[in-house]
Amino acid sequence: MIKAYIKDGDRLVAVDVDLDAPDGGAAANAVWYSMATPSKAEDAFVERCLGIDVPTRAEMDDIEPSARLYNEDGAEFMTITALYYSDADKPSKTPITFVLRNNQLVTVRYADPKPVIAFERLATRAGARFHSGEKVMLGLIEAIIDRLAQLLETTGDEIDQISREVVGNKAKKPTRKARDLESLIERIGKKGDNLTLARESLVSIGRLSTFHQTIEESDAKLTRELRQELKVLQRDAAALSDHAAFLSGKINFLLDATLGLINLEQNQIIKIFSVAAVVFLPPTLVASIYGMNFRVMPELDWTFGYPFAIFLMILSAAMPYLFFKRRGWL
Repeated sequence: MIKAYIKDGDRLVAVDVDLDAPDGGAAANAVWYSMATPSKAEDAFVERCLGIDVPTRAEMDDIEPSARLYNEDGAEFMTITALYYSDADKPSKTPITFVLRNNQLVTVRYADPKPVIAFERLATRAGARFHSGEKVMLGLIEAIIDRLAQLLETTGDEIDQISREVVGNKAKKPTRKARDLESLIERIGKKGDNLTLARESLVSIGRLSTFHQTIEESDAKLTRELRQELKVLQRDAAALSDHAAFLSGKINFLLDATLGLINLEQNQIIKIFSVAAVVFLPPTLVASIYGMNFRVMPELDWTFGYPFAIFLMILSAAMPYLFFKRRGWL
């Protein structure tokens, strides 16, 4: 699908795209071509209007900087990693490519991240003032950064909640407590995945803004306003990346703490079995001795032999228990 937006006063207006028009029709002078999972005919249309080669999905997925950020035939090709939520409500990453030439912008994507959809509505409102492809690109990146900021804020609140649950787990039954801790580990892992994807997206945005600023400054095309906007985007991306790193540190701490609590619970259970084995070992020894089939065993003919053996087994079991209790091992 392709959408073409032309400038109309202080806002953008969507126009019909005639893929068969030799001169491109009204869409030939569009400020922004928004392409979502484009077909070959749509790629050919944009290539004909702007004189560029639209990158393929395989080229967009390449992680090499030289394949994601380059200048070719007077056009800048810049690819970032954006987050989007799939049908299963799980965060995933998708590449978005920005192609900027002669102040016309082409965006190519193979998913529908919420910031992009929201920005398409914003750009068509009165007073939006996205009068050039470069302004549209910066506006899109700002929308993506704002979305990442919301994600980090939400993730930070959820991490704080998990931290309180880890420290304040009051479950008395060991099995229930272990299940609670295991579910916390699963939640911690999901938050860690979210932070990893967010940091990857922020790093790609920082690289894009640095590359674009370098290219534009070398051509002396970057206005003071746009230069300031780029610097703000760079600072925001760097600050959010640092915040994501801080949250990742908290995630690692919570994971270690949760695993430590699970180990303590397991050690408590093993300790109970160990103490039980030691407590019942002396009575077992006494019972084994008096269970031997020797002919000469004076206690067998003794009237108080049976009570004596019982008393001896109880005493041999109580002494290790009291010793462990005195030493604080129980």
